[in-house]
Amino acid sequence: MKSCAVVILNYNGEEMLQKFLPSVVEYSQSDIWIIDNSSTDQSTTLISRNFSQVNLIPLKANFGYAGGYNWGLEELKGKYKYYILLNSDVEVTPEWDLDLVASAETKPDYAALQPKILSFQNRDYFDYAGAGGGFIDSLAYPYCRGRIWEHIERDEGQYDDFIDVDWASGACMLVNAEAFHQMNGFDAHFFAHMEEIDLCWRMRNKGWKIGYDGNTKVYHVGGATLARNSSRKLFLNVRNSLSMIFKNEGRLNFGLIFLAKFCLEMMAAISFFLKGDRANARAIWKGYKEFIVHRNISVDQIVKVSKGKSVPGKGPVRFLILSTGILKKKTFRSL
Repeated sequence: MKSCAVVILNYNGEEMLQKFLPSVVEYSQSDIWIIDNSSTDQSTTLISRNFSQVNLIPLKANFGYAGGYNWGLEELKGKYKYYILLNSDVEVTPEWDLDLVASAETKPDYAALQPKILSFQNRDYFDYAGAGGGFIDSLAYPYCRGRIWEHIERDEGQYDDFIDVDWASGACMLVNAEAFHQMNGFDAHFFAHMEEIDLCWRMRNKGWKIGYDGNTKVYHVGGATLARNSSRKLFLNVRNSLSMIFKNEGRLNFGLIFLAKFCLEMMAAISFFLKGDRANARAIWKGYKEFIVHRNISVDQIVKVSKGKSVPGKGPVRFLILSTGILKKKTFRSL
């Protein structure tokens, strides 16, 4: 069994691969694999012509982030101890993969690690996706050291450490291969968004730890597939967040969380509607509707937690909306 494979999921990412794959090839010591979600552009031609050292796993359809990785990584099962799941729009740094693997080797009880993730466009600032390590509050709203909602912090070395976190970012995530397959991978019904948070939550419920290693850094473009203000992304986040909580919390806790989120998010939908943004208003309604109709579709993914209790989040915030909306706190350190 080899140590590690860097695995990039691609769908019509010819431009991103052309721009960022050279840094991955130059700075990676691990085998490099690309899972292609049945792209219709010239992605696969680019890979075969210009990157002969990169291995390709072609899929027959676009299964999204979750399903694409699940199907592709089945081809690598039993061949590697670790996978590093890497977005196609990430620039890596020298020995980044060796550093992540070395960190994982000293921490066998960790199922996943992420590096410091900085913005490619504004390189002195953290990136939206993962930043300096991810947490969830009591309503399962995600936040990061270095990024609270849309407020992004400047990197001043304040998160150059190793800590336990609630989730590792799917933009760049080292995962223990055995743990990944034991958990049945990502929930493929999510298609995209929130799937890494769900996987990390299920892993923590099973006794694994999730870590952030700020001694390794990468640079992420972000929004290459769906912009942050996309109504499609809002729909996926609403639906998938509810499904994630439904699987990982007990019935009583889920009911209380669902009621609180419903009130908050319906107010947001009404606000969108009154502002004339009907697409985002519909996205929230559609997210709740699809969850209610299909809430048992991922029942095979449910993790049975000892004593029926989910592992709580590790972050400092119980109610992110209260801290940011009423108390006006914008940075992790102020929380």
